[in-house]
Amino acid sequence: MTATGKVYLIGAGPGDAEMMTMRALRMLSVADVVVYDRLVSPEVLEFAPAQARMVPVGKAPKCHTVPQPEINEMLVEFADQGLTVARLKGGDPLIFGRGSEEAAYLTDRGIAIEYAPGITAAQGMATVTGVPLTHRGLATGVRYVTGHRAAGQPLDLDWASLASIDTTLVVYMGVANMPEIALRLIAAGMPATLPVLAVSDATTPREKRLVSRLDQIGVDVQAAELQAPTLFVIGRVVTLYAAQPDDIAILSEARPDQAVRVGE
Repeated sequence: MTATGKVYLIGAGPGDAEMMTMRALRMLSVADVVVYDRLVSPEVLEFAPAQARMVPVGKAPKCHTVPQPEINEMLVEFADQGLTVARLKGGDPLIFGRGSEEAAYLTDRGIAIEYAPGITAAQGMATVTGVPLTHRGLATGVRYVTGHRAAGQPLDLDWASLASIDTTLVVYMGVANMPEIALRLIAAGMPATLPVLAVSDATTPREKRLVSRLDQIGVDVQAAELQAPTLFVIGRVVTLYAAQPDDIAILSEARPDQAVRVGE
């Protein structure tokens, strides 16, 4: 059967609906079906057409409500019905969004796809906190890495290459493994005192911020009860963060002589 429908792979951005691109909004506005991930914010979903069928396929760590193979087949079935499908993903579909995997599956079956890029969580975080990803004299580059592996596989990152203090390191999906990540980076030579900024639900009304340091971040994240999605920015650029007037000071159980700050 020849598919007459189309799938739009849309980056919904970090959460704030104002950070969606015009292309993304245009694609979303003509959708018959909206298939959306857990990290797509309620504010973004409000822009879906009133008559569109809304299909949540969100995944949480160790809890895949709808497995990826089923999502792939779902997209094919909708397109084969001649429907226009908006596949909404948090951030950008080609940065830790598995958009390329879904695109390959669809194109192999003759289904037309188009992309709408999205502002990444890291870029959104930078705009609302004032912490740049690069800055002259502090960071000559930036690297994005994932902080977890599928099916409980061990983290096998190139720790030595990630431990450069001249590069800002941004860790996605790292709440559960942050203690291990911090220890591995310190063992690879990254300074234990290097500042870390953790931001959960960046750019949304639910946003929380935590400023810590590499040798404390594992304990401090648990004390602050930050939940996914939380982004970790590790590097000297964090020194540019200006504490907010409504920040709440908490003390690390591991280092009670030093305070960290959580902004809500």
